[in-house]
Amino acid sequence: MGQDLAPLSSACVFCGSSDAADPQLLADAADLGRAMAAARLKLIYGGGGVGLMGACAIAAHQAGGEVLGVIPHFLKERERRLDVVETVVVSSMHERKQIMFDRADSFIVLPGGIGTLEEIVELLSWRRLDLHAKPVVFYSPNGFWEPLYALFKHTVDARLTPPEFMDSWISVDRVEDIIPALSGVRPAEPVPESVVLRMT
Repeated sequence: MGQDLAPLSSACVFCGSSDAADPQLLADAADLGRAMAAARLKLIYGGGGVGLMGACAIAAHQAGGEVLGVIPHFLKERERRLDVVETVVVSSMHERKQIMFDRADSFIVLPGGIGTLEEIVELLSWRRLDLHAKPVVFYSPNGFWEPLYALFKHTVDARLTPPEFMDSWISVDRVEDIIPALSGVRPAEPVPESVVLRMT
Protein backbone atom coordinates (compact mmCIF):
# COMPACT_ATOMS: atom_id res chain seq x y z
CA MET A 1 0.00 0.00 0.00
CA GLY A 2 3.03 2.32 0.26
CA GLN A 3 3.90 4.77 -2.47
CA ASP A 4 6.58 3.68 -4.92
CA LEU A 5 7.48 7.00 -6.53
CA ALA A 6 9.14 8.84 -3.66
CA PRO A 7 9.68 8.61 0.10
CA LEU A 8 6.88 10.03 2.18
CA SER A 9 7.52 13.57 3.36
CA SER A 10 4.24 14.50 5.06
CA ALA A 11 1.26 13.00 6.82
CA CYS A 12 -2.11 14.47 7.62
CA VAL A 13 -3.33 13.45 11.07
CA PHE A 14 -7.07 13.21 11.68
CA CYS A 15 -8.01 12.94 15.37
CA GLY A 16 -10.20 14.20 18.16
CA SER A 17 -10.21 17.79 19.42
CA SER A 18 -11.65 17.15 22.88
CA ASP A 19 -9.58 17.88 25.98
CA ALA A 20 -11.85 15.42 27.80
CA ALA A 21 -10.21 12.50 25.97
CA ASP A 22 -8.54 9.71 27.93
CA PRO A 23 -5.13 11.01 29.11
CA GLN A 24 -3.49 7.95 27.56
CA LEU A 25 -4.85 8.91 24.14
CA LEU A 26 -3.48 12.43 24.59
CA ALA A 27 -0.10 10.95 25.53
CA ASP A 28 -0.21 8.66 22.49
CA ALA A 29 -0.91 11.64 20.23
CA ALA A 30 2.09 13.47 21.70
CA ASP A 31 4.25 10.38 21.15
CA LEU A 32 3.19 10.35 17.51
CA GLY A 33 4.08 14.03 17.13
CA ARG A 34 7.58 13.39 18.47
CA ALA A 35 7.96 10.32 16.25
CA MET A 36 6.96 12.34 13.19
CA ALA A 37 9.51 15.02 14.05
CA ALA A 38 12.21 12.38 14.46
CA ALA A 39 11.28 10.86 11.10
CA ARG A 40 11.26 14.31 9.45
CA LEU A 41 7.67 13.71 8.46
CA LYS A 42 5.78 17.01 8.17
CA LEU A 43 2.61 17.07 10.24
CA ILE A 44 -0.46 18.49 8.55
CA TYR A 45 -3.46 18.80 10.84
CA GLY A 46 -6.57 20.76 11.68
CA GLY A 47 -4.80 23.76 13.20
CA GLY A 48 -6.14 23.65 16.75
CA GLY A 49 -4.39 23.46 20.09
CA VAL A 50 -6.92 21.23 21.87
CA GLY A 51 -7.44 17.52 22.32
CA LEU A 52 -5.37 14.93 20.50
CA MET A 53 -4.74 17.35 17.63
CA GLY A 54 -3.19 19.88 19.96
CA ALA A 55 -1.14 17.27 21.82
CA CYS A 56 0.26 15.90 18.56
CA ALA A 57 1.07 19.28 17.03
CA ILE A 58 2.62 20.80 20.16
CA ALA A 59 4.84 17.74 20.67
CA ALA A 60 5.93 17.72 17.03
CA HIS A 61 6.75 21.44 17.15
CA GLN A 62 8.64 21.19 20.43
CA ALA A 63 10.66 18.28 19.00
CA GLY A 64 11.72 20.42 16.04
CA GLY A 65 9.30 18.98 13.52
CA GLU A 66 7.63 20.84 10.67
CA VAL A 67 3.94 21.49 11.31
CA LEU A 68 1.18 22.98 9.16
CA GLY A 69 -2.23 23.73 10.62
CA VAL A 70 -5.33 24.43 8.54
CA ILE A 71 -8.28 25.92 10.40
CA PRO A 72 -11.54 27.68 9.43
CA HIS A 73 -11.85 31.19 10.80
CA PHE A 74 -14.96 30.29 12.84
CA LEU A 75 -13.02 27.62 14.77
CA LYS A 76 -10.00 29.74 15.68
CA GLU A 77 -11.33 30.42 19.18
CA ARG A 78 -13.14 27.14 19.81
CA GLU A 79 -10.19 24.97 18.81
CA ARG A 80 -7.60 27.47 20.09
CA ARG A 81 -5.45 28.00 17.01
CA LEU A 82 -1.74 27.33 17.60
CA ASP A 83 0.07 30.54 16.72
CA VAL A 84 3.51 28.96 17.21
CA VAL A 85 3.19 26.83 14.05
CA GLU A 86 2.50 27.74 10.44
CA THR A 87 -1.26 28.02 10.09
CA VAL A 88 -3.52 28.62 7.11
CA VAL A 89 -6.90 30.17 7.98
CA VAL A 90 -9.65 29.24 5.53
CA SER A 91 -13.30 30.09 5.08
CA SER A 92 -14.95 26.65 5.30
CA MET A 93 -14.59 23.07 6.45
CA HIS A 94 -14.54 21.94 2.82
CA GLU A 95 -11.60 24.20 2.05
CA ARG A 96 -9.82 22.96 5.17
CA LYS A 97 -10.15 19.32 4.15
CA GLN A 98 -9.13 19.99 0.55
CA ILE A 99 -5.93 21.79 1.58
CA MET A 100 -5.07 19.09 4.10
CA PHE A 101 -5.61 16.43 1.45
CA ASP A 102 -3.61 18.28 -1.19
CA ARG A 103 -0.64 19.03 1.09
CA ALA A 104 -0.32 15.50 2.52
CA ASP A 105 1.04 12.41 0.85
CA SER A 106 -0.21 10.04 3.57
CA PHE A 107 -2.81 9.95 6.33
CA ILE A 108 -2.88 8.86 9.98
CA VAL A 109 -6.15 8.40 11.84
CA LEU A 110 -6.06 8.57 15.63
CA PRO A 111 -9.12 8.09 17.86
CA GLY A 112 -11.67 10.84 17.36
CA GLY A 113 -15.33 11.73 17.34
CA ILE A 114 -17.92 12.62 14.74
CA GLY A 115 -15.67 15.17 13.01
CA THR A 116 -12.93 12.59 12.58
CA LEU A 117 -15.44 10.08 11.26
CA GLU A 118 -16.66 12.58 8.67
CA GLU A 119 -13.11 13.25 7.49
CA ILE A 120 -12.02 9.64 7.17
CA VAL A 121 -15.20 8.38 5.50
CA GLU A 122 -14.73 11.01 2.80
CA LEU A 123 -11.04 10.12 2.50
CA LEU A 124 -11.81 6.41 2.09
CA SER A 125 -14.68 7.19 -0.30
CA TRP A 126 -12.25 9.11 -2.52
CA ARG A 127 -9.92 6.12 -2.41
CA ARG A 128 -12.80 3.81 -3.37
CA LEU A 129 -13.38 6.09 -6.39
CA ASP A 130 -9.67 5.90 -7.34
CA LEU A 131 -9.20 9.62 -6.70
CA HIS A 132 -6.07 8.85 -4.69
CA ALA A 133 -3.80 6.00 -3.60
CA LYS A 134 -2.21 7.70 -0.60
CA PRO A 135 -1.45 5.44 2.39
CA VAL A 136 -3.96 5.47 5.24
CA VAL A 137 -3.08 4.12 8.69
CA PHE A 138 -5.51 3.83 11.59
CA TYR A 139 -4.21 3.81 15.16
CA SER A 140 -6.71 1.62 17.00
CA PRO A 141 -5.66 1.12 20.63
CA ASN A 142 -7.79 -1.40 22.51
CA GLY A 143 -9.80 -1.96 19.33
CA PHE A 144 -11.04 1.64 19.18
CA TRP A 145 -11.86 1.51 15.46
CA GLU A 146 -13.14 -2.09 15.34
CA PRO A 147 -16.84 -1.03 15.29
CA LEU A 148 -16.11 1.13 12.23
CA TYR A 149 -14.31 -1.72 10.47
CA ALA A 150 -17.30 -3.94 11.28
CA LEU A 151 -19.65 -1.40 9.68
CA PHE A 152 -17.49 -1.30 6.55
CA LYS A 153 -17.49 -5.11 6.46
CA HIS A 154 -21.28 -5.07 6.85
CA THR A 155 -21.58 -3.02 3.64
CA VAL A 156 -19.23 -5.48 1.91
CA ASP A 157 -21.32 -8.44 3.09
CA ALA A 158 -24.42 -6.67 1.73
CA ARG A 159 -22.64 -6.40 -1.66
CA LEU A 160 -22.80 -2.60 -1.51
CA THR A 161 -19.02 -2.17 -1.25
CA PRO A 162 -16.43 -4.29 -3.09
CA PRO A 163 -14.38 -6.66 -0.89
CA GLU A 164 -11.08 -5.03 -1.92
CA PHE A 165 -12.18 -1.87 -0.12
CA MET A 166 -11.16 -3.58 3.12
CA ASP A 167 -7.54 -3.33 1.95
CA SER A 168 -7.70 0.49 1.75
CA TRP A 169 -5.96 1.00 5.08
CA ILE A 170 -3.62 -0.58 7.62
CA SER A 171 -4.65 -0.75 11.27
CA VAL A 172 -2.12 -0.79 14.11
CA ASP A 173 -2.50 -0.80 17.87
CA ARG A 174 0.92 0.57 18.90
CA VAL A 175 2.15 4.12 18.30
CA GLU A 176 5.57 2.87 17.20
CA ASP A 177 3.95 0.91 14.35
CA ILE A 178 2.20 3.92 12.79
CA ILE A 179 5.03 5.44 10.75
CA PRO A 180 6.38 2.10 9.42
CA ALA A 181 2.81 1.20 8.39
CA LEU A 182 2.65 4.32 6.20
CA SER A 183 5.19 2.57 3.95
CA GLY A 184 3.12 -0.59 3.91
CA VAL A 185 4.95 -2.36 6.72
CA ARG A 186 2.30 -4.24 8.66
CA PRO A 187 3.00 -5.02 12.33
CA ALA A 188 4.23 -8.54 13.00
CA GLU A 189 1.59 -10.98 14.18
CA PRO A 190 2.09 -11.97 17.82
CA VAL A 191 3.59 -15.43 18.26
CA PRO A 192 1.02 -17.80 19.83
CA GLU A 193 1.88 -18.78 23.39
CA SER A 194 1.90 -22.46 22.44
CA VAL A 195 4.68 -21.77 19.91
CA VAL A 196 6.66 -19.78 22.46
CA LEU A 197 6.43 -22.66 24.94
CA ARG A 198 7.73 -25.12 22.32
CA MET A 199 10.66 -22.84 21.53
CA THR A 200 11.75 -22.47 25.15
